[in-house]
Amino acid sequence: MSARRLAIQIEPEWAGQPVNNLLRRRLGLSGTLLRRLKWLEDGILLDGVRVTTREIVRAGQTLSVRLSDPTVKSGIPPVALPLDLVYEDRDIVIVNKAPGMPSHPGPGHWQDSLGNALMAHWQETDPEADFHPVHRLDKGTSGLMVAAKHPYAQDRLRQALHSGDFHREYLAVCEGMLSPAEGVIDLPIGRCPDSVLKRQVTPEGQRAITRYRTVKTGCGRTLAALTLETGRTHQIRVHLAHLGHPLTGDFLYGQELPGLGRPSLHSWKLALAHPVTGEALSFCQPLPPELGSLLAEERL
Repeated sequence: MSARRLAIQIEPEWAGQPVNNLLRRRLGLSGTLLRRLKWLEDGILLDGVRVTTREIVRAGQTLSVRLSDPTVKSGIPPVALPLDLVYEDRDIVIVNKAPGMPSHPGPGHWQDSLGNALMAHWQETDPEADFHPVHRLDKGTSGLMVAAKHPYAQDRLRQALHSGDFHREYLAVCEGMLSPAEGVIDLPIGRCPDSVLKRQVTPEGQRAITRYRTVKTGCGRTLAALTLETGRTHQIRVHLAHLGHPLTGDFLYGQELPGLGRPSLHSWKLALAHPVTGEALSFCQPLPPELGSLLAEERL
């Protein structure tokens, strides 16, 4: 498969400008990405010829940059694991992550993460693709997650996080009845001093904003739809637990539920502007049956 490139034709009004200006203003390349491209033999081409960022362009010329790295740099070992691919092209992949699968390799999980699974998949289908996560889901959280295949797509999507161009909605089953049924939780979140994992609401923390609305209730529990205006670690879990409504089955902030084995949190809606084409993309993954059954009169 050929290298993934992004190209533009120089319009008359752009003539006389240095390549650097067009790469930053027209293609949205960051300084970090520009420095990377300068070292690649085919990183920046003008009419197919390698140029420096100081080169002055003429109308009608074609300026292109390499998006994919010629060598995989993440160092994540490929491991063949089950994958539920929702969408994939040469720039991004959307997956329906299974509960119990970490998003990224880490201590105790160097061989069983989503990153491992994607690297194995791309080894066969897209050898220049590398794992560039845009956001992460906790190990126990299921649902929609996007990862980029190259640094440009990752950079563009990260810039869009918590903007109108990147929208995520979660479904959560929590204990008790939320009151009011709809609202905004604006409470700062920081680390717990006695834990490397746990977070808490604390005045010394970073601002965290969660919007929620009740979808339905049953069996003394609430199914809530939530959106995040910030992206703090464990944000939904911490905010709901602080209100006295921990997620059902949340061993860290509430109480583990036998037979469930994870917090009741699911990423069910994802909408974004494609980082390269600008196309509006939208995806939905319904609540898993094992979470929906938590609000039923009888749970198998």
